[in-house]
Amino acid sequence: MAGIDITTDRRRFLFTSGAAVAATGAALALPHISRGGADAGAVPAQRGGTGPSSARPLSGRAAPYGTTTLETTARLAGRGGYRRIAPGPGWPLVVRGELATARTARRDRRTALACFVQFTDLHVADVQSPLRTEFLRAGSPGSWRGQEALSVAGAVSLVEQVNALGGGPHTGRPPGFVMSTGDNIDNHSMVELQWFLTVMSGGRITPNTGDPAAYEGVQNSGLPLYWHPDDSLRDQDKRRGMPRIPGFLDAAIRPVTSPGLRIPWYSTPGNHDDLPGGCLAPQDPQLAEYITGARKLFSVPDADVAAFTKVLETGDDPKSTVLKDILRRNSARARTVTADDRRRLATPHEYLRAHLDPAFAGAGPVGHGYTENHLDGDRMYYSFPIADGVVGISIDTTYRSGHYEGSLGTEQLRWLERTLAAHSTRYHDADGRLVRNPGDDAHILVFSHHHSPSMTRRPDAARTDETRHDGAEVIALLSRFPNVVAWINGHSHVNRITPHAHATPARSFWEVNTASHIDYPQHARLLELVDNHDGTLSLFTTLIESSAPYRTDFDDLSAVGLASLYRELAYNAPGLTDRMPAPGAVHEVMAGTAADRNTELLLPRA
Repeated sequence: MAGIDITTDRRRFLFTSGAAVAATGAALALPHISRGGADAGAVPAQRGGTGPSSARPLSGRAAPYGTTTLETTARLAGRGGYRRIAPGPGWPLVVRGELATARTARRDRRTALACFVQFTDLHVADVQSPLRTEFLRAGSPGSWRGQEALSVAGAVSLVEQVNALGGGPHTGRPPGFVMSTGDNIDNHSMVELQWFLTVMSGGRITPNTGDPAAYEGVQNSGLPLYWHPDDSLRDQDKRRGMPRIPGFLDAAIRPVTSPGLRIPWYSTPGNHDDLPGGCLAPQDPQLAEYITGARKLFSVPDADVAAFTKVLETGDDPKSTVLKDILRRNSARARTVTADDRRRLATPHEYLRAHLDPAFAGAGPVGHGYTENHLDGDRMYYSFPIADGVVGISIDTTYRSGHYEGSLGTEQLRWLERTLAAHSTRYHDADGRLVRNPGDDAHILVFSHHHSPSMTRRPDAARTDETRHDGAEVIALLSRFPNVVAWINGHSHVNRITPHAHATPARSFWEVNTASHIDYPQHARLLELVDNHDGTLSLFTTLIESSAPYRTDFDDLSAVGLASLYRELAYNAPGLTDRMPAPGAVHEVMAGTAADRNTELLLPRA
């Protein structure tokens, strides 16, 4: 169900704004830009550590394997209509000193502590599922994505890029693991979950459900509401320049083979992993029957579109009830499709069991953060060792009864507090008193799906005995522990990095929010933690793109060609190309500003 879990910022983006995909500077220049604190801004650009000393020049049609957006980025060429992707200049490294002063000599004495990659919001999607609500596009063009049928090919290409990465650009240390921070799948179904696990761990995927020999979704429905790549229908997307690509749909449902990640990976749940459509009641019998059944709605009257859009925006009424009313009222409009039991909704227990299946162990660890103990109570939060002296904590921020926003229950909040304390020899209690603990300190990185602005307090019917806690309360808790370095998350589909400053500087930390890999700009992040040995730490954040070639070929419908189309179609989403500033402009929305992309985030060392 596309586009219905959108936070306020992303909803405003989809409805009203566009973004730029332009950057400034020479392709190989990696200037340091200072923001919010002292820095040796005049010092020549350096890659630091033992990593490569220079970027590789661009040549040929592909985005070079192993490179990052420091060297090159995808950009749109030309103007108007459908615009093609071309290699563009890399983005600069921005040094952010809001939380600690950047001292010049740190580059010569720093040591690497950890290096890893964050995936987020992959939205591996069964685009033929009857429970999808593509018809909302009649009210907002951004509520359906033309590239969704290629989500598996796009995700595989991202895995290939991570496998090709050498050492991190600032430390030379190879990534130790990948953390996927939720919305791994799109519609809470077992078949999508199997596809996601296979993408990450390796194997063959046939991204098709229903009729094994034919596509049965909106893109050959004959309705001009949707882009029809295979035929000459003058749909609304072709009228704005989208191409005709004969054979696209047949290619989209052909098998794809993933090599699987060559490094361990961990999983954090998002609202689309826990809930159908990211916001509906997960165990509603009528919805469970509908998703596996043989009827699908391709369009509904405008009044129904408006009614469902309103309840999604306000959250005042039960969304599942409104959708079921729409399905009932429009049953005569539904078209016959092939029923498929593989689409059944995944219970939390099944979600955990699937991760624990040895068939999906890949490079490990078995369970990808979850253990057999997590099946007791279907708990989806855990801690894990990242490196010597560095600990990761993954939390579950979903409303299991149905809502796209997030929160923590009291039980999990208390567990989080205990876990933070277990890795801190000193911290502050809720009243501000200093607490001392025996043991060893560790630098702490917290992972979740929701970012702090999207966490709210509302009752969760699935856990009625628990008070829920919002993002401000999580920030307050993390601020009590000087060892917390960063809170790393997704959900917003926007690149944004926020300093959470405290009156006691050592109690400050960063929040790193990363854009999705289904929407523009399709970024993942490479993160490197270093000790500067001057009383500060630096967390480097470097955006990476998939391994797909920048330049697409409409005649190349191989898995590689489809991955290139996946990116190009996302960059040509409604509201993007027609509103983008002229080439050379630096203002962006979903891609974030330069200070939200490739950064050095300084903070005091606890």
